[in-house]
Amino acid sequence: MSEPNTDVIKQLAPTGTLRAALNMNNFLLVVGENEAGQPIGPSPDMAAAIAEALGVSLQLVPFRSPSDITAAAGSGQWDIANIGAESQRAKVMDFTPAYCEIEANYLVPAGSSLQSVEDVDRSGVTISAPAGSAYSLWLENNIQYADLRLVKGNAVEQFTQDGLDALAGLRSQLVTIEQEIAGSRVLPGQFTAVQQAVAVNKGRAEALSWLIDFVETSKSSGQVAGFIAAHGVEEQLSVAPPATS
Repeated sequence: MSEPNTDVIKQLAPTGTLRAALNMNNFLLVVGENEAGQPIGPSPDMAAAIAEALGVSLQLVPFRSPSDITAAAGSGQWDIANIGAESQRAKVMDFTPAYCEIEANYLVPAGSSLQSVEDVDRSGVTISAPAGSAYSLWLENNIQYADLRLVKGNAVEQFTQDGLDALAGLRSQLVTIEQEIAGSRVLPGQFTAVQQAVAVNKGRAEALSWLIDFVETSKSSGQVAGFIAAHGVEEQLSVAPPATS
């Protein structure tokens, strides 16, 4: 990995501090807080490693959702954002390759005839999903026949109260919900893997190139695996494969 030059440091930390946006709604990447009330998890660890490599201080900037991070792009509120890489978001920010992946799947109610992920995208099938999540954006781009019902509120309540056919979510979340809803089950396989990456605001080409190199080195060196293991989420997160050129 190359040392960051002056242009990279200026692009990534124009105030002298790296301001890193965190999605506080992703409990796998932000697992909690330390005694000082600061977020902890693989995502804050990645931000800290980037700041250390740049030789600057770090400010973690919490956001309630990835939609809020996206809305703040270009506003000067953050310099990097640890967020799921999706095509809609790429309109306002640039992404490195993923540093880790999270499996996304469906939960179906008791008595459902749906047996596989492939069964879900059929005419007449209704899917509940939270609006703005990375996997919901994937569904918006890829579902062709099913009725996708995005909700800004509680997708689980929509799924149960409206009697929908499938609930989209991260597998780790769905496994917990499966235990709470009698007879429900998580379908085998996955419909996508959410690609967690580092984003920068548009117009920072040198910074993006350096970050891509940093992320790939962090994966190959075992650093990302160490972040994941340190917070006990290795059964739910996996290191992303090397980027293809």
